Amino acid sequence: MNPTYSTELVSDQGSFAELADDWGALYRRCAAATPFQSHAWLHSWWLSYGRRGRLRLVLVRDGGELVAAAPLMRVGRPVPSLVPLGGAISDYGDVLLDDERGEPAVTALAEGLSAAARTALIDLREVRPGAAAERIYDHWRGPRRRVTDSVCLELPALPMDELVSRLPAAKTQQRARAKLRRLAALGIERQVVPPDEVDKALRRLIELHQLQWQGRKVTSEHLRLRFCEHLVRSVGPMVRSGDAVVTEFRLEDDVVAVDLTLLSRRLAGGYLYGAHPCLRERRADVAVMLLDACAEHIRGSGRGVLSLLRGNEPYKHHWRPETVVNQRLLLARRHTAPLLSAVMCDVAARRRGKELLLHWNGWRERKERDGGGRS
Repeated sequence: MNPTYSTELVSDQGSFAELADDWGALYRRCAAATPFQSHAWLHSWWLSYGRRGRLRLVLVRDGGELVAAAPLMRVGRPVPSLVPLGGAISDYGDVLLDDERGEPAVTALAEGLSAAARTALIDLREVRPGAAAERIYDHWRGPRRRVTDSVCLELPALPMDELVSRLPAAKTQQRARAKLRRLAALGIERQVVPPDEVDKALRRLIELHQLQWQGRKVTSEHLRLRFCEHLVRSVGPMVRSGDAVVTEFRLEDDVVAVDLTLLSRRLAGGYLYGAHPCLRERRADVAVMLLDACAEHIRGSGRGVLSLLRGNEPYKHHWRPETVVNQRLLLARRHTAPLLSAVMCDVAARRRGKELLLHWNGWRERKERDGGGRS
């Protein structure tokens, strides 16, 4: 018998909370899903960042079984849009689709999204290549556009000694091994935090994160109470379900660093850490320490990717990662096509602005290098 799919739009917080079990079961059946699509992460994010009346969850069911879901919210700027829950603190946005279901389930979710959008644009940010949302994009019947979004850097899921062996030169490999020996000589011990101690460890992580960035430029959101509350509320359940691991690093019985790594079926990624400045004073390479721990977490797990998540920082390139560019998928109905055009104009203007800024900075650096121009 062919399944008969029904579509539902959920817009109240209480119903979102009650979806935990159904959402979790669907999440496990969607191989492309990342921890940023888990119910624990999204529901907690909504409690910290959501606004009354804006929640839009598009659900597809086969009888009572949830087979597809799009976690969205409505915003009014820069144009009326439905955007993924999770916001700027989530590295990947996506929908959930049951891998065991065929194209009719994809079609049902696409039609549900079209109906939910009404006079708004659907703006799916930070979609990782291979994500479930790409199937929705392929089925979309109205105007659509695909543009690039943030850069992510990824390594193969290999043991630390093999990651070191991938480094481009023998001297570089020797330096990396020397840093690992230095960490061992300092006596830094690491321990995976059990679920009942995660809350305390996360609060210590935030304290150390603030301390390590004191007096330097830092992501301001990471210092806000709402972010701390979201992290503590969401990560405990994620640790218990195997979607996250928290690691403490101890030196002489003191916790000097705490790391939060998120886990999915396909990848693992270090999300946030805090490290005491004493590690720098002792010449401990924190980046190497964290990468070593992350590589150990995924040993034998079957995951294929060790993600360095969003950001193109120079230190990440030392490990010869692959550059993977997230996508922004824009979906409109025919009567909302002008909104799509407006967003595309904004994208083009911002891109041109970045090009001009890079050109200006390059010109200024050349001028300074050549002696500052006229005397």
